[in-house]
Amino acid sequence: MTEMLSERIIQMEESATLAMAKKARELKSQGIDIISLSLGEPDFKTPKHIQEAAKNAIDEGKYFAYPPVAGYQDLREAIAKKLREENHITEAKAENIVVSTGAKHSIANVFMCLLNEGDEVVIFSPYWVSYAEIIKLAGGVPVLIEGSLENNFKATAEQLEAALTDKTKAIIYSSPCNPTGSVFSTEELEAIAAVVKKRDNLLVIADEIYELINFTGKHSSIASFPGMFERTITVNGFSKGYAMTGWRVGYICAPLFIAKACEKMQGQFTSGGTGIAQRAALAAISGDQDPSKEMEKAYLKRRDLVLKLIKDIPGFKTHVPEGAFYFFPEVSDFFGKSTDGFEVKNADDFCLYLLEKANVSLVTGEAFGAPKCVRLSYAASEEELVEAMKRIKEACSRLK
Repeated sequence: MTEMLSERIIQMEESATLAMAKKARELKSQGIDIISLSLGEPDFKTPKHIQEAAKNAIDEGKYFAYPPVAGYQDLREAIAKKLREENHITEAKAENIVVSTGAKHSIANVFMCLLNEGDEVVIFSPYWVSYAEIIKLAGGVPVLIEGSLENNFKATAEQLEAALTDKTKAIIYSSPCNPTGSVFSTEELEAIAAVVKKRDNLLVIADEIYELINFTGKHSSIASFPGMFERTITVNGFSKGYAMTGWRVGYICAPLFIAKACEKMQGQFTSGGTGIAQRAALAAISGDQDPSKEMEKAYLKRRDLVLKLIKDIPGFKTHVPEGAFYFFPEVSDFFGKSTDGFEVKNADDFCLYLLEKANVSLVTGEAFGAPKCVRLSYAASEEELVEAMKRIKEACSRLK
């Protein structure tokens, strides 16, 4: 009965991160000791004061009705205040905020509202797996500009300018970046902004979901630069920095006409996000930030641990991630090698090899626009990371 399905769903690629996590879960359910380093899933518990806010909201009994489509007013005001004070986006007001069911939902809203058939979107690559598929679903055309390992996988303003055409409607990047952990400096973003401001009707989608996991000591929001607020949709949320992945709360800050369009779109698709989760999000953004800072310190410690171990594996080439919780090593030295009848032809094969022979789950870089790489999440305990790297090193040593 598959002929009953639409072309859009047939053509859409499955999320590679979710697909690999699914395989890992299936093997675990069979009793196999799998160490999963595939999902971008914080292994910390949601901080207590956030949990308590949700419990209190349930006990109050006021948040069971449909919430406002764009989010509760006090949450939108708190987000706008945070953006003004911490991100220096001085124009941010509650009316510019739309709260959605996760940052992925926010991005989908934006592209569904912006793109017509054939509109081009420049993606800074390597990129998060869902960008290209959401753009294509909305009728757009993804155009990739690739950052090199030598430049910490960061594409440049010069590459951006060369990629722009009459059909370019928007650009999208993440900083800190998923999958590379790279962070764009203020100077790099200023150069990008200068290119954007040369054109009318060119928008920037700045994905800042990993903002609170940044080891450089400085996070820059491109919307804070002169002349950029009216050209920028800032995407953020609570999943990563507050260990709230399952709560599903994300948001945009956008020029009013885009915010209103996204509210209209969301009103037809989902209505407002979960009321109880929004009360937890308010506690997260308004309350004690120390738990997030402690998580950031733990991620930095894990990064340094994995960096030491990964450098001890011949054939792995890596930069030093500056944020998020990923390594993105280049592993093409293993392509063409084999053992026990298993030949590694590409990054997909390499991940399958490690899953079968080392019981470690990674994600192929093919899905992120970098076919010579793999993504390794270090959002796991130090004990798991040490064991995983030991298994990977041993399995790689067998490839000849």
